[in-house]
Amino acid sequence: MLYLHDAWVNWFEGEENGYNVCPFHEWRKSDSVELLDQVPLLYISSELFEYIENDIRELPKDLLDSIYKRATIRKGQKRTVLEYAAVVTDGMEILAFDTAGYYIPVRKSRLIPRQEQLVYSMIEKAEQKNYGFKKESYQKEYHMLSMPPSFIHGLTRKERQLKQLLMIGLDQLKTTNNKQELRYWLTEWNPKKYPSIKYMNEEEVWEALYNGLKDGWSRAHEELCRKLIRGQAFLERMWEAEMEPEENTSKQN
Repeated sequence: MLYLHDAWVNWFEGEENGYNVCPFHEWRKSDSVELLDQVPLLYISSELFEYIENDIRELPKDLLDSIYKRATIRKGQKRTVLEYAAVVTDGMEILAFDTAGYYIPVRKSRLIPRQEQLVYSMIEKAEQKNYGFKKESYQKEYHMLSMPPSFIHGLTRKERQLKQLLMIGLDQLKTTNNKQELRYWLTEWNPKKYPSIKYMNEEEVWEALYNGLKDGWSRAHEELCRKLIRGQAFLERMWEAEMEPEENTSKQN
């Protein structure tokens, strides 16, 4: 088995989609970066890699058995054994994961560029494994709170987080399904549609609002998001955290 040593990781917990597991250039000084003293390196199929990267489902038993208690993490002078942790690659992308004792990839991280290059060189003569994963039994599902990659393509970490907040706000609107409220927010988003908005039913207003907001990110998106979450303390704290000036980390390279 291949092993990677002294691998810096920046865990993103509970992230279902790989686009929210930030690459090194988006790491922040406020992130909690840890050191994997030793971690198994698995060269796997692209289908299995996508399954691990873009979902939080149970991992193949053969894969879990192969990495059981083979990874250690170091904090100061203390080393701790991790039950199920590994770095996986399909030869094109790389991801570290830790199950936190479960059978699902609870925590995920990218690697720093220097270690990514090391991974690619280490697998040059290795054989890809599938660990019994069956692609036909798996279908990734996207929805408003788990957006398709096309919705966030090209966005920065800050923009992705704010768009997630916006989608939470929209989901609440959809659940409430108050016609007057929906009309109000569509007018806020697109005042030019006001003459026709008053003749729309709930479904038509919702479709117009969602279709107008789902693609890309702009100052108009940001302003609507700010207004939509106003008065919701938890969402406002998340908003404020993203709006604070933040430098990228430069500890490792």
